[in-house]
Amino acid sequence: MVSSATVLPGSESRPKRPLDRYIVWVVLLLAVFGVVAVYSAISFLAETKAGGDTERFLVRHLVRVGMALGALIVCSVIDYRKLARFSRIALLISLGLLVVVQIAGVTSGGATRWLRIGSFGFQPSDLARVALILYTGVLLAKKQTYIKSFARTFMPVLVWVLAACILIGIEDLSSALMLLATAMLMCFVARVSMLHLGGLSALGLALAFLLMLGSSNRAARLESYLGLNIFPHTETEEVLSDQAEGYQAQQARIAFAMGGLTGVGPGKSTQRDFLPAPYNDFIFAIIAEEYGFLGAMALLGAFLTVLFRGFLRIARRAPDPLGLFLGVGLTTSVALYAFVHAAVACGLLPVTGLPLPFVSYGGTSMVATGMMFGILLNISRQCVER
Repeated sequence: MVSSATVLPGSESRPKRPLDRYIVWVVLLLAVFGVVAVYSAISFLAETKAGGDTERFLVRHLVRVGMALGALIVCSVIDYRKLARFSRIALLISLGLLVVVQIAGVTSGGATRWLRIGSFGFQPSDLARVALILYTGVLLAKKQTYIKSFARTFMPVLVWVLAACILIGIEDLSSALMLLATAMLMCFVARVSMLHLGGLSALGLALAFLLMLGSSNRAARLESYLGLNIFPHTETEEVLSDQAEGYQAQQARIAFAMGGLTGVGPGKSTQRDFLPAPYNDFIFAIIAEEYGFLGAMALLGAFLTVLFRGFLRIARRAPDPLGLFLGVGLTTSVALYAFVHAAVACGLLPVTGLPLPFVSYGGTSMVATGMMFGILLNISRQCVER
């Protein structure tokens, strides 16, 4: 049963424990493995945008890894309660930036998700993801005494969750659905009414359907996965052709088949020249080709470690309800991204644009993941024995 207090008595003065060493080792291993995998997969990007200069993109990736580790260290040192105090302001700023994206955003790869200030570009959706998890945890912790109330608890949470998910989902439906699922699991752990959660899930599905009606690309990806032409604004030939929407999934399956059990070896992938964004959206397929089934399963095992430690060690032993809800939300967000990314590469889910946390080539998403790992580690320093 979750206590109604936001902070347990004496939790501020309780001596700090060491950081969860399993999470620390997993993060370091993912960072190192990601550098190697990105360097192997980056050749096509280097040839098309830098005249074959792979070192340029490798250095850029190393800088971003350093920024992510820096964010992790900072967030692991600052008490998560202090960070949570600024979550509402951070969420308001993030939502404002998401509105600006719709007005003056930068389009890349057919999607308008970026803002650019000079030579610096970033995705506000990643910042909104962290801010929403923090503020949802704050709301749920404060409202434990009347957690079943629709007006006093569910509606305030619903407004913020829907605002963030709609603004993100306009250009990035898959990230919006992941965020919605994360928020719903946090509400479930906080004992929010199942009737309310059922209504939220139905509303989320309805909004996802409407967003698909507004984008032929999204609808075509779902139809290609199902093998059916069900939306009126898509072309049947494009949807069912292996050279159109089904091309990415087909090339990813070829990568898995070529990798076999032990892989073709580091740096020897051939599918990196055929897969779009092999360094980002489909890096798991390149890893499966180069390191085989065993290497891919070892990588998923690292994320399983994060899942089990985050749920059973950190969230379960958190010193207060806020730590519990944040532990569940942060762990869920990282694990969902990883497993959905892998499922897409395997052909188990429709094609999305989700990166593999701390492995894929990326900027804002990697820093946001570093922040989430850092907050999770800070909670682990204050865990109590149950």
